[in-house]
Amino acid sequence: MTSATHVVTENFPPVAGRRSTFDVEKVRRDFPILHQKVNGKPLVYLDNAATSQKPESVLRTLDKYYREYNSNIHRGVHYLSERATQAYEQARQAAQHFINAGDPSEVIFVRGTTEAINLVAQTWGRRHVGAGDEIIISTMEHHSGIVPWQILCQEKGAKLRVIPINDQGELLLEEYEKLLGPRTKFVSVVHVSNVLGTINPVREIIELAHRRGVPVLLDGAQAAPHVKVDVRALDCDFYAFSSHKLYGPTGVGVLYGKAKLLEAMPPYQGGGDMISSVTFEKTVYNKVPHKFEAGTPNIAGVIGLGAAIQYLNQFDWEQVEAHEREVLAYASERISSVPGVRLIGTAREKTAVVSFVIEGIHPHDVGTILDQEGIAIRTGHHCAQPLMQRFGIPATARASLGFYSTRADVDALVAGLHKVLEVFQ
Repeated sequence: MTSATHVVTENFPPVAGRRSTFDVEKVRRDFPILHQKVNGKPLVYLDNAATSQKPESVLRTLDKYYREYNSNIHRGVHYLSERATQAYEQARQAAQHFINAGDPSEVIFVRGTTEAINLVAQTWGRRHVGAGDEIIISTMEHHSGIVPWQILCQEKGAKLRVIPINDQGELLLEEYEKLLGPRTKFVSVVHVSNVLGTINPVREIIELAHRRGVPVLLDGAQAAPHVKVDVRALDCDFYAFSSHKLYGPTGVGVLYGKAKLLEAMPPYQGGGDMISSVTFEKTVYNKVPHKFEAGTPNIAGVIGLGAAIQYLNQFDWEQVEAHEREVLAYASERISSVPGVRLIGTAREKTAVVSFVIEGIHPHDVGTILDQEGIAIRTGHHCAQPLMQRFGIPATARASLGFYSTRADVDALVAGLHKVLEVFQ
């Protein structure tokens, strides 16, 4: 990638060495946006399932790129282009190691989880799914895990089959196994639900599918920030996640795919960098991963994702998960104690999300009143309307945690919910 003309030593901004203990207050100091007031009140940010905040090191990385070496990548021979190219490809290696992919070429940069799923549906899916075939998804999918497969099924005359869930928000594995049949061509399920916080039994889901030779895609948008992801241990065929939920910039995501599958898939888009040669008679495509990265990508965003991963690498993941579990348990207990509150999603295995409704009060009203107290949560159907229908509700209020979330955040939320009740008494 880099010619002998220049010796490029671009690295992401240095961060502290590996932290021996998890100090949430120290972590919070790394995130400038958390230290402000909203409506005259200290910001309490509990909307991390929608997007997470960014540490100082990521902000410095983005600024440095635009100030010092903004340039297009891969095809330039000048110094700025080589420097940008190296930083971009370092981010690919960082993403590879973060999810334990076998090779950097198995990491495709996309705009986010949504584009990753669409890419697989429109390349692998179009080539392998035909009339009468079946694709399995789950009841708790985000719309981006439903609509791309619906589009493919409508085009091909295939059927979409749906794994049901119980009242706690857990997949019914025995029902899933019954859905697997001779016409099953693909399984696409969410690793962690963005509404329920349920951690799905993805190892079992993959194993059952693979017994029948069926490939599996995992939507890891909500999992990657909260649980350790190892795509080789999972043995998933595809894995997708988004930078902006992983403390990185918006507009960037990763699609992991097993090399043999990616190599056999046709291109998703045509344009620059995804080609080896072009004539009016024939185009020869570039090798993976570049075959799937047509045009100028979000270079700054990808480099920023690399910086976010480097920032996260300093933490012991077990400590991070333990902290989030503790705050989640505290939040579930405190929120459920508020009069009229019903939790939606009480799976035994879950992370980072508390969705709830308050009897007689619309979630949008809950969110509006909380905002006046400086508390940011999400309200609505969370791009999961079929799941809302399963629980017989139009929407929920959702408090979602990041690893910088604290018990004090939860206490502020609960105090805010009591103010909501006062307004509607």
